[in-house]
Amino acid sequence: MAEPYDPCECIVDGFARERAYGTIQTLKPKAKALLSLYMRGVRMKSTGLLKVVCTAALAASCCFGLAACSQDGQSQTGSGIDVSDVSGGVAAKVNGAEIGENAVTAYVANFRNSNGLADDTAWAQWMVDNGFTASDVRSQVIDYYVSQELIRQAASENGVTVDSSEVDGQISTMRSYYSSDEEWNAALEAVGTTEDQYRDMIELSLTETGLKDKVATATEPTDEEMLQYAQMYASAYDGAKKSSHILFASDDQATAQEVLDKINSGELDFADAAQQYSQDEGSKADGGNVGWDKLTSFVDEYQTALDGLEKDQVSALVTSTYGIHIIKCTDVFTAPDEVTSIDQIPSEFSDSIKQSLEASSKNQSYSDWYQSYKESAEIETTDMPSGLAYDVSTDGIEPSEGSTAAATQSEGASEGEESTGEGSSSAEGQGEAASEEPAAEASSSESEQIPEATPAS
Repeated sequence: MAEPYDPCECIVDGFARERAYGTIQTLKPKAKALLSLYMRGVRMKSTGLLKVVCTAALAASCCFGLAACSQDGQSQTGSGIDVSDVSGGVAAKVNGAEIGENAVTAYVANFRNSNGLADDTAWAQWMVDNGFTASDVRSQVIDYYVSQELIRQAASENGVTVDSSEVDGQISTMRSYYSSDEEWNAALEAVGTTEDQYRDMIELSLTETGLKDKVATATEPTDEEMLQYAQMYASAYDGAKKSSHILFASDDQATAQEVLDKINSGELDFADAAQQYSQDEGSKADGGNVGWDKLTSFVDEYQTALDGLEKDQVSALVTSTYGIHIIKCTDVFTAPDEVTSIDQIPSEFSDSIKQSLEASSKNQSYSDWYQSYKESAEIETTDMPSGLAYDVSTDGIEPSEGSTAAATQSEGASEGEESTGEGSSSAEGQGEAASEEPAAEASSSESEQIPEATPAS
């Protein structure tokens, strides 16, 4: 089945993968796809907290990491954390809107509980391994909530709203990938969320998408840029196969075999057969065309069968979870030795390149706008209060082998040894001044810097 359109398509090797519509494509794995659509809003350190938030290890915590607006106007997260609750103090203010200390503490608590870090020793080890202090963690979570509040405020200023029918549509589309309510609920549970929390994620994501459409513009790539990217990626498309298929119900093998026999005998044209018999409503009108395999993802059974076909060859009956397929390879792309014109690659490839470049320019436009908007905002962060549950001592704890901090220290030590070996006479001449800031310590210090949260691209 086709993945629902995501306005923030991932760019793979410089290109956004084009999502062809039809029932032969699938989400693999489903639970990962469930989160991937709306995790774009999580904006934290690319190493450390972000790295964990956006992986399976923190899938459960993502549900409360995405803020949304509740019906009573209070800022809440997907798990019901009230960001505006200041009974425990104010962590930050964004143009006067207060972010409560309780929300930050609850976020970290949820993070710890969902990752087996409830024990203070385990939590301290995690911070050391990822180069964080408790203050770093607090600052990063505050930055996250600040970015969400800025997006909400900007959306309001720009008249961006999300209709509940849009959210319902996304929920309905995602639910359709599961055969029963039990399977759907199990998938939600597997990633640590509920349908209501997932709905909040969707609403926030759609809000930001609408805001991006309001404030950002895409620049059409020049002919020179198009040719440059065609030259860069033509080899990646080499061997791509374009195909069409006819889909039958799983229990209709007799009809499928009859149609296949007629196609092979020349009695029935493949495209006409697709229009007449195929159960794939997304492709039948176009003769079963589902596009190029390197621009989308097919279920394994389909791709394996297609791999064995040459141009104009028709497969035997192929069974997948979606039914019975008859597959025809309609084209094979062989990359030229030299690309001197965009016309040397199929139009679908050039369209994909163009869409990717336009999306990239729009993302950059949005990022630039967001930075300017944030700089113009009045953002105040209070000092970290004492006695917070997650502010545990890390004294005497060494980085675990293979951790980010251990790797950073190792790299820093190696650089220090090289520097000492190359310039030992100079260092000796500098005396104590030469040892005031060892290379390893400098590198470690740099690794602990946490950039401000920025909009999803």
